[in-house]
Amino acid sequence: MARPYDICIRGAGIVGRTLALHLASKRLRVALVSAPGNPAGHSDVRAYALNQSSKTLLEAVRCWPDAPHATAVVSMQVHGDEGGEVAFSATEQGVDALNWIVDVPVLEKLLTEAVRFQPLIEVVETPQTAALTVVCEGRASRTREEFGVDFDVTPYDQWAVAARVQCEQPHDQVARQWFSQGEVLAFLPLDGAAGNLCALVWSVSAERAPLLQAMSPDTFCETLQTASHGALGALTLASERHTWPLQQAQARRWSGTSAQGAWVLAGDAAHTVHPLAGQGLNLGLADVAELVRLLDGRAYWRSVGDTRLLRQYERARKADLALVGNTGDALQQLFAHAHPSLQTLRNWGMNQFERSGLIKHWVARRAMGTTANPPPSPNREESTAP
Repeated sequence: MARPYDICIRGAGIVGRTLALHLASKRLRVALVSAPGNPAGHSDVRAYALNQSSKTLLEAVRCWPDAPHATAVVSMQVHGDEGGEVAFSATEQGVDALNWIVDVPVLEKLLTEAVRFQPLIEVVETPQTAALTVVCEGRASRTREEFGVDFDVTPYDQWAVAARVQCEQPHDQVARQWFSQGEVLAFLPLDGAAGNLCALVWSVSAERAPLLQAMSPDTFCETLQTASHGALGALTLASERHTWPLQQAQARRWSGTSAQGAWVLAGDAAHTVHPLAGQGLNLGLADVAELVRLLDGRAYWRSVGDTRLLRQYERARKADLALVGNTGDALQQLFAHAHPSLQTLRNWGMNQFERSGLIKHWVARRAMGTTANPPPSPNREESTAP
């Protein structure tokens, strides 16, 4: 008879697969629910800015992409709409990179292959009985609704426009961001240190998004070049354009029990934030690190579905989200308005922050993930299963 599952993970995206690999490394048997017709590794124009904590977590399960697909960011330039500027440098922080811009399809392929060769993970099409269910289905999670969890959504009057663009000039491993008239435009460097390819994330009004989507490639690139002040010269579309509505959201409960047993939420099923701070996936992977830490360090007599442990996870992750999510929301609200007095105030604030010394240093280290506890090693020999 097969050994019962310890944990059932509903959702086989980046967060779900990373969690499955770490739990299996602790000798826990995992059922990973992947819906038919929605395989991991699908094509995606988005790219994620991952911090040091996320990098360490993925390296621990040997799923960190090679250099051409995880471009190190050595500098970040943020421009306001009235002369405000903030710059971050890896050299100033005493690190090799501020973060890494990771190619999504490559990362998903690595995770898929790692799961395939992990004997304690079984990919299934339907939920399985287990001591603990972890919901990683994304913001439209059906399981969250099934468990009766309210998901408080604050929609922004903005949509994201994402694509990849080939630039006339090399990006020099610099991430660039412009705040202008309520819009946020980001160029994220791809294709390695000497690359000319950038991932574009452009947060615009709900009315403007379909107009940008409908433009011819040439017209779109001309509009984009103007918005980016020609920083990288002429631009050429290197992918399709994708759009989606932006929101901030948080589940009211992240853990509980049901007729199926104990459960917790992780990733976008628990929270979503505005992309302007680039922390969405970092938050989801931090959920993974905290949950693995607690389950791995539990007393031998505690089940993985122990509600006390799960409440500890919920409290810790909600506290982190309150800091990161509220900061991103405050920035979005501040830059969403074109009133001249607000414009002057926010650009003055940017310049003051640039000269703030220790405050700027702390914010940079926090975003880089260097103030968080390191994730647990998957190589520990002793078993902690009850």
